[in-house]
Amino acid sequence: MYIKDFKFSLWADFIERDYLDNEFRDLIEKGIVNGATSNPAIFKNAILNSPAYKQQLESLSGLSAKEKYEAIAIFDIQKAADILKPLYEKNDDGYVSIEVDPYLCNDALATIEEGKRLFKTIDRENVMIKVPATTAGYEAMKELVSVGIPVNATLIFSASQAISCAQAFKEGLAKSTKKADTVISIFVSRIDRALDTILKEKGVDVALSGIYNTADIYNQIQKMNIQGCRALFASTGVKDDSLPAHYYVEKLLAYNSVNTAPIDTIKAFHENGLKEKALPISDEVIRTHFQAIKNIGIDFDAVLDKQIEDGLESFKEAFKDILESLR
Repeated sequence: MYIKDFKFSLWADFIERDYLDNEFRDLIEKGIVNGATSNPAIFKNAILNSPAYKQQLESLSGLSAKEKYEAIAIFDIQKAADILKPLYEKNDDGYVSIEVDPYLCNDALATIEEGKRLFKTIDRENVMIKVPATTAGYEAMKELVSVGIPVNATLIFSASQAISCAQAFKEGLAKSTKKADTVISIFVSRIDRALDTILKEKGVDVALSGIYNTADIYNQIQKMNIQGCRALFASTGVKDDSLPAHYYVEKLLAYNSVNTAPIDTIKAFHENGLKEKALPISDEVIRTHFQAIKNIGIDFDAVLDKQIEDGLESFKEAFKDILESLR
């Protein structure tokens, strides 16, 4: 763990083949990261922009676009899992995540089938299957956990989503004798990017909505106390140059939590970030901020709904771009 005193982990939100063989190993050896995450957008950038995949792609001629994508992604996930295995064996996380096809987000049975198939094909116990937090996704999470598959519930913006994920994990664990660690991935900075321009104009504090929304969800996850389940803070890279690069890592340091961040963000936090707990934040402070948002006429629930919709669409678009490039 990055900070053992309060069980805080730092995972790299990045996968690319040359990076895995070089910088990733270095970050692990230095105790800076102890896990990794991926998503369709990350694989899109890697596959389309890195020459490291050229040789494998040449060997995959005759396969469908999705088969090519999966062959590439599975190779990278296996490599990352193998590099992380010593950490996993020491009970120091060591997980890497791979997401199911985002076009399956409203099909529970197809998500379950793909999640099980990917986990079996990758054949590494320290792999988490990433499932979007939709109604179908909750059913898939429950089933996957019930057969001992670790799950990363992703694209969480609201407390209701997080509670539904935690409940699915609880029900899945109740049906199983197997261990299945889980994380609930709460997206942070996208909320501030959606709101801060208007909040600044109206005199409401900026760069806090994502923090406070996440803090509220973290409080609720902690209260549910689901075995092996932690809050994971995602979308923690900074887009606003007025903020320090490590802002969303430092401001969300919390007991029994994970932050997955871009490499530059991780380095900035490691070098300059304050290493003291920032959560929990009191319910009163959180309520006061969101009341100020409501007072200027913003429907925060509608903002969250839009972020959920946009997040799913962005993953679908990235996946579509990958498949089109591989045809």
